[in-house]
Amino acid sequence: MDCNCCISPRRRRMLATMGALAAGLASGVPASATAAPTATTAATNRATVAPKGMGKSIDIHAHYYPESFCDLLGSEGAKFGGKFTCDATSFIFQTPAGGLGPLPLKFINVDERLADMNASGVDVQALSLSVPMAYWADSAFNAKLARTWNAAASAIHVRHPERFVVLATLPMLNPHDAIDELERASELPGVRGVYMGTNINNRDLDDPLFEPVFARIEQLDLPVFLHPQQTVGGARLGDFYLSNLLGNPFDTAIAGSHLILGGVMDRHPRLNVTLPHAGGALPILMGRIDAGWTVRPETRRLAQKPSSYLRRFNYDTVSHSGRVLDFLIQNIGVDRLVLGSDYCFDMGYAQPVAFVDGLGLPPEQKSLVIGGNAARLLKI
Repeated sequence: MDCNCCISPRRRRMLATMGALAAGLASGVPASATAAPTATTAATNRATVAPKGMGKSIDIHAHYYPESFCDLLGSEGAKFGGKFTCDATSFIFQTPAGGLGPLPLKFINVDERLADMNASGVDVQALSLSVPMAYWADSAFNAKLARTWNAAASAIHVRHPERFVVLATLPMLNPHDAIDELERASELPGVRGVYMGTNINNRDLDDPLFEPVFARIEQLDLPVFLHPQQTVGGARLGDFYLSNLLGNPFDTAIAGSHLILGGVMDRHPRLNVTLPHAGGALPILMGRIDAGWTVRPETRRLAQKPSSYLRRFNYDTVSHSGRVLDFLIQNIGVDRLVLGSDYCFDMGYAQPVAFVDGLGLPPEQKSLVIGGNAARLLKI
């Protein structure tokens, strides 16, 4: 069933008015191994947007599915294997590169999204596309998907310039198309960075195909934010939701390793990359990667040991573990940690600010994590 055919007239009018379709599931604040936010702390953050004496709180990991993007996926995308269906309470989409659903329509209404942001102490969301990104079908449709998403996300910024910025998606299957869209999207209102998969249709990010794209991103001084998709593991991760629980952090580690060992970070010294889910498995495995660098010729393209590149990356707070964030702060630096929620999926934080509150950081460090570091990255 097509979405507009299966939703009540009232909801259909709301869709037309809001012009946006965002997906996700929200859960409670995840427990931390060492520091879980208390109910009192969460209640305090629900009552205020910006904590007193602090700058803006900025969530750099917040997903968005515009109605126009979903409609395009389900109509013109059908000949490539795309499908989008919805009813009065949920929607599903599927592509050859992955799909999601059923997901609730809770966040269709931008006012509801804003209410959630207010309730969780988030001043600004950086809107981004998630699975399946725009890396499927032919190059022409790939480019159309990216243009459609970027235009819709920019329109939300125009309506609420103080609450939303945009991380543009690029049609990465074709580097010429990607650069064309990068040039166009970088001029759209609200675009402050680029969102990219940890792999591009199973091509790793140090593939020579993507070299000119990274070169132009660096020239434009736009930060890059990564997100897992088409993760490793195959059927072995099919049970217990391991494709997400393990596949996502492993894929982030693989992407970061290719950016380091494949020389991308060396060739582009001003490239600024943020790794999701607190860097996944990369930081905790860096000692092993360093050991390989000392004995394996395959890794010796680098002049410096791999761990020296850890401060070239930023890391969001979606770790579900206070100890992991403590490890990042102690070993990489608090100036590399940025607030994330994974809005609005069930594996994210409903109360991202409260989670950081529970870490017990000194006020100056807390201010950096909640918004100061992201404000620098996104030029807010």
